[in-house]
Amino acid sequence: MKDVGMKPETLRSATATTSFYAPGHCLQRIADRDTEKGDPQASARIAGILAAKRTDELLPLCHPLPIHAAEVHFAVESDRVVIEAEVHTIGPTGVEMEALTAASMAALTLYDMLKPYAEPEELAIGDTRLLDKTGGKSHFKRTLKQPLSASVLMVSNPVADGNKPDTAGRQVVEGLEQAGFTPLDYQILPDSESRVREAMQTALAAGTNLIITVGGTGIGPKDRVVETIEPMLTTPMPGLMETARAFGQRRTPYAVLSRGVAGFAHNSLVLTFPGSRSGSEETLAALLPSIVHVLEIHERFAGHAG
Repeated sequence: MKDVGMKPETLRSATATTSFYAPGHCLQRIADRDTEKGDPQASARIAGILAAKRTDELLPLCHPLPIHAAEVHFAVESDRVVIEAEVHTIGPTGVEMEALTAASMAALTLYDMLKPYAEPEELAIGDTRLLDKTGGKSHFKRTLKQPLSASVLMVSNPVADGNKPDTAGRQVVEGLEQAGFTPLDYQILPDSESRVREAMQTALAAGTNLIITVGGTGIGPKDRVVETIEPMLTTPMPGLMETARAFGQRRTPYAVLSRGVAGFAHNSLVLTFPGSRSGSEETLAALLPSIVHVLEIHERFAGHAG
């Protein structure tokens, strides 16, 4: 079963369709809502909705999801009934299978209710497919359309002294490379306000699109990255780090200890990540779609300046 624990929750929807084929007199019964077992449309609708809510029990590799809305619609045509099922959730993975299962179960219910009125070879189910889906990586992109420059500044005395490997900063670098950031500068700095400020000024002067510091956001006496970065921000964006902390809080209560800040320093987006591997991983997972979106919007604005 795929691990979706590091995927941010988003509003997701999916619409699926299938067809129930039957002779004309059976289709008329469906249109008239008249069979010996009751209203076929009403029964099939309820069956489809229940199937959407229990898909994870039917398909072994599907994740359980809260179903916020589900609906099934029917269109009676000359040779078939076209069934559409729509499902909505807020979660880390999509509801395509829930929509497909809902449509399929609705069709099976029609089959069950109409089989007394036709020969087996006269009834069929087919044309099952996904019509549409929204949310997740298909809607909230995690890769750039065009390359942008980035700089990752790992701030840690043990790492700078060679006493500890930099797993957190390297992980951020790899994530940004996969998102399409290039050229990408990577530096290891000691816990020094002056060194961090100097590296920041160099990156800002170079017009770097994205600058991420890793480390120095805690409550230790040497954690001074926030005090160094915050005065340099010309357009604070507190929502970014609020989102990262909320994402981390659902995975560890210690996420609240990060004092990270974010915003634009003139034309560069600046973010301050925690120094732990898990903290930096969670922060990038939570923010990457927003980072891509914010920077692409900023680039469009910059292209129309003047």
